[in-house]
Amino acid sequence: MALKLWGRPTSARTQKAILALAELGMDYELILASGTMGTGGHVSKGHAPYGVVDTDAYRAMNPNGTVPTIDDDGFVLWESNAIVAYLGMAYDPALFYGNDTRTFASASRWMAWENNQLIPPMHELVMQLVRLPEAERDAAITDAANQKLIGEFKIVEAQLGRTDYIAGDRWTMGDIPLAINLHRWHLFDMPGPEMPNLARYYAQVKARPAFEAIADPAMHLSG
Repeated sequence: MALKLWGRPTSARTQKAILALAELGMDYELILASGTMGTGGHVSKGHAPYGVVDTDAYRAMNPNGTVPTIDDDGFVLWESNAIVAYLGMAYDPALFYGNDTRTFASASRWMAWENNQLIPPMHELVMQLVRLPEAERDAAITDAANQKLIGEFKIVEAQLGRTDYIAGDRWTMGDIPLAINLHRWHLFDMPGPEMPNLARYYAQVKARPAFEAIADPAMHLSG
């Protein structure tokens, strides 16, 4: 039975699961689900969401009513970084973290950092640039979010001056969330200082065949 994934392609958190599954070459069934986005766009513009997340059946799987959620042959799991780590551990630990405890811990650290440091300002940027109606957008919020991201990406820039990838000199699961956020920031074409290590890294992760699963600008710029 193919793994089931509930989420939406425009969600950075859902994209983590999508990119992880692409790296593993796994087939899956995507079930569109969201409380904030639908086929027409964001609810702030009057569009109907995909729904599903507010149903009793979904809440029985994920009491938070968030995406993504997976069902892997009866094993249900929510929270995007937990899903990425599970998929790597279950299906290819050598690829995702070199089958090494310390590499797993290092990659996990950067995944938790991304969730805390990158996702909040990136969410603000997405809302201000594409999802909110133009009359509700605030240039000051946009600038503040971008400045926050620049500060966080400078931390990554420094790390990438020491290692080829975020958790070491080889690709790991820790690169999945970072690649998605970096790609989204690049597509928004926001102003920022030159960061050569980050540019080199972005070229590396884009060159991976699995990157095509989340490359489409429509997955990041849709509102």
